[in-house]
Amino acid sequence: MTASNQSTGEDSRNRIRRDYMGKILSRGLLALYLVILIWLVLFKLQYNILSVFNYHHRSLNLNPFAAPLNINGRINFGEMIDNVIIFIPFGLLLNVNFKKIGFLPKFALILVFSLTCELIQFIFAIGATDITDVITNTVGGFLGLELYSLSNKYINNKRLDRVIIFVGPLLLVLLLYYRIHILRLKY
Repeated sequence: MTASNQSTGEDSRNRIRRDYMGKILSRGLLALYLVILIWLVLFKLQYNILSVFNYHHRSLNLNPFAAPLNINGRINFGEMIDNVIIFIPFGLLLNVNFKKIGFLPKFALILVFSLTCELIQFIFAIGATDITDVITNTVGGFLGLELYSLSNKYINNKRLDRVIIFVGPLLLVLLLYYRIHILRLKY
C-alpha cells in the first residue's frame, strides 16, 4: 500500500468519524432543545415542576389572535413574537437531523408537538390553552424549516449543519437567559 492510499484511507476514516460525531451532537442538541422547550411551554421554567400542577387554572381560547390588551388598550404582540422565535430552532434542528424526511412530515411534527403541548396544558390545568399559541409556535417552526432551506441554497449542507450545531447551544443559552431574566421583567 502506498503512502497516498494510506493517507486517503485515513482521511476517509476521519471524515466518517467527524460525520458520526456531528450526528451525535445534532441529535443531542435536538433532545436538549425539546426538553427545554417542554420545560418552557408546559412548566414555565419553574424549578419546582410539581408546583405547576397545583396551579389549577384551565382556560381555552379558540379565537385566534384574541390576545389580552396591554395598558394602552392595544394588543400585546410580545408573547406571540416570543412563541415564533422560540420555535424557529425546532425547524432548523429537524432539518439538520432528518434530511431524508420531506418538508410536510416535519411541518406536521411541529404542528402536532404544539397541539400536544396545548392539550396537555388544558388536561392538567397547568396554563391557558390558546389557538394563537398553536399558530405562532407552528409559524416559528415553519420559519426554521424555511430558513434552513434558504440558507442551504447559499451555504454547503455540511457547513450549515456545523454552524447550527455549534451556534445552537449558544443561542439556546441566550434564549433561556432572555426568557428567564428579561421576560420576567415584562410579564
